[in-house]
Amino acid sequence: MSANPADPSPRSAAPETVDATPVAPDTVDIVLVKAGRTKIRYPADLLHDDGTHVVVRAAWAGAGVRDFGFVRFEPGDVFTEHYWRDRWYAVKEVRNAEGALKGWYCDIARPAGVTPGEVVCEDLDLDLWRSADGGTVLRLDEDEFAASGLETSDPRAASAARAALDELELRAREGGFEALLT
Repeated sequence: MSANPADPSPRSAAPETVDATPVAPDTVDIVLVKAGRTKIRYPADLLHDDGTHVVVRAAWAGAGVRDFGFVRFEPGDVFTEHYWRDRWYAVKEVRNAEGALKGWYCDIARPAGVTPGEVVCEDLDLDLWRSADGGTVLRLDEDEFAASGLETSDPRAASAARAALDELELRAREGGFEALLT
């Protein structure tokens, strides 16, 4: 859940050189959907898209501070977000304004839908947090997942969601996400 403020300043012209032309990063809208409705939409810089794995960077999009008890998301935080077209999760590396790593917030979600200019991620309520030092790994919102009715309405998706949460927890406890995110 992050966003970049709009850049109201015009881009300067590229310097006249033979072999160097600055290129502005592409931007995309990140659309987080929950229970069939758009929960939040925000712009992000597109860093990478290899056809399966999409990486974007954006600033915290929430209004003010959101204190979860185990981490605070606040203005100035920067999220490097990883989405996959073939995996049932998204992993978000969170850093403070000075660049210090806070940790990773993982959304269990259907595989991302990616179109030109947009990444759509359907949140399935389950989440995982891993602190920067790896000392805290938390499974989150299992009560919301149970109350969502997904187990009954879409048992295949519910099973995939639970398997994704188990996979991420194992990765978090056995060394982290670095290999996954490269």
